[in-house]
Amino acid sequence: MSFSIMRITFSLLFLATATLARANETSLPLIDTTSGLIRGHSAPNRTCVAEFLGIKYAAAPIGELRFAPPNRFTAPSGAFYEASKWPSGLRVWKNFAAQNNNPSSEDCLALNIWTKGPGISAKKPVLVYFHGGRFTIPGPHSPFFSGQYLADTENVVVITVNYRLGIFGFSGAPGATQNVALLDQRSAVEWVRDNIEGFGGDPSRITIFGQSAGGSSVDYWSFAWREDPIVAGLIPQSGTSLSFLPNTKEYSESLWYNVSQASEASSVLACVRAADVVTILAAAAKVPALPTLALPQATFHPTIDNATVFADYEARAAAGRFARVPMLAGNNDFEAGWYKLSAWAARTNLTEAQWDLYDERAFTCPSSYTTKYRVQHGVPTWRYRYFGDWDNLRLYNGTAGLGPRGSGAYHGSELEMVFGTAQGVSGVKNSPTEDAMSKYMMGAWVAFARDPQRGLLADYAWPRYDPAVYLDASHNKTLI
Repeated sequence: MSFSIMRITFSLLFLATATLARANETSLPLIDTTSGLIRGHSAPNRTCVAEFLGIKYAAAPIGELRFAPPNRFTAPSGAFYEASKWPSGLRVWKNFAAQNNNPSSEDCLALNIWTKGPGISAKKPVLVYFHGGRFTIPGPHSPFFSGQYLADTENVVVITVNYRLGIFGFSGAPGATQNVALLDQRSAVEWVRDNIEGFGGDPSRITIFGQSAGGSSVDYWSFAWREDPIVAGLIPQSGTSLSFLPNTKEYSESLWYNVSQASEASSVLACVRAADVVTILAAAAKVPALPTLALPQATFHPTIDNATVFADYEARAAAGRFARVPMLAGNNDFEAGWYKLSAWAARTNLTEAQWDLYDERAFTCPSSYTTKYRVQHGVPTWRYRYFGDWDNLRLYNGTAGLGPRGSGAYHGSELEMVFGTAQGVSGVKNSPTEDAMSKYMMGAWVAFARDPQRGLLADYAWPRYDPAVYLDASHNKTLI
């Protein structure tokens, strides 16, 4: 065969493949939503899953809407959206790093959906994920949280949510609504409730789950919306309302004044709303954090307003002042395995005993108390502790100079198991045992979402949590 014939043959093959791919994309149904007519595309690694990226659930929080509660987005009649691009929140941070100005990048209030066979009549459970990152680091466009594998393996609808971060979500501005990022999360779930049937989801079986700051968001939800929770299940992973102290009103206001002065703008809200986004980010980055023994506390994060965030979570939990929604909660065996890297970079040295105490105070005890109070008030509750330590996800071993232990089951390492993304994230093939663990955790999370009252018991023989008999498998002692 001559080179010219080969070139023509390969060109025709390429065109045929591209045409088939376009045919597959256009064969996906249009979904009618309050955000317009939405068309997705086949997920890159699970082509039987339809992927919808960047669906707007709220108007761009710019101008008068900067630092304000989200304003529900409603598309004009007949509007069409090709849901093929990630939300623009990531560009805020890329542009900031590059010192480029792009005010439109604040238009980040969007969500992503993965589902098999959208438009079918069967109503599937819905899992809505709130990412972590200390309410500062972007997340839902991360390969760690790609919902295609979970949607394919368990035939559920998976959703990740963009919400405002840092000063844009937690400004502390006097007289302004506080914690608008948590209101973003509420707005996104309301959108899901109103639109998810078109994607094959069941609006009566929405479970919200989140990790770290996202886990705290899930628990906050149960207190803020206890009269109207919308959701049927809660899964806080390595974070609850007791995991860290929220900012006081006075401290958050001091942060706001720090930024408004540093950006050469008046402390008047209207002036800061008119300031350049990159200037605001640069000023916020210079605000000193409260020092702690281990790592500095985040600055712009949840603030006590006694509406969305409260000062007395343990008293409220003890009194049962939360939505009586079933809960699956837990944490990893060695969360500090991740934080040791940040401490090393900051030249902070702690003993192994101090790191164990860090784990207990920030993760194990909050999970213990949060679940204990649920049990005391008759809420169906399950608790886990994750011990996975896999070759392709290990950050370092015991010879790396970070102590005698390796990274172990570090903070966030369970996420690749739940989302099924370990091999894609690491680029290294999973072991058979790792695959089995991922399959188990995917199935368990979805069993809970399918039937939060008894799914884990029925499908996995996983008994409800009982603080009186639960044993720590690694230390053979009752967890506090």
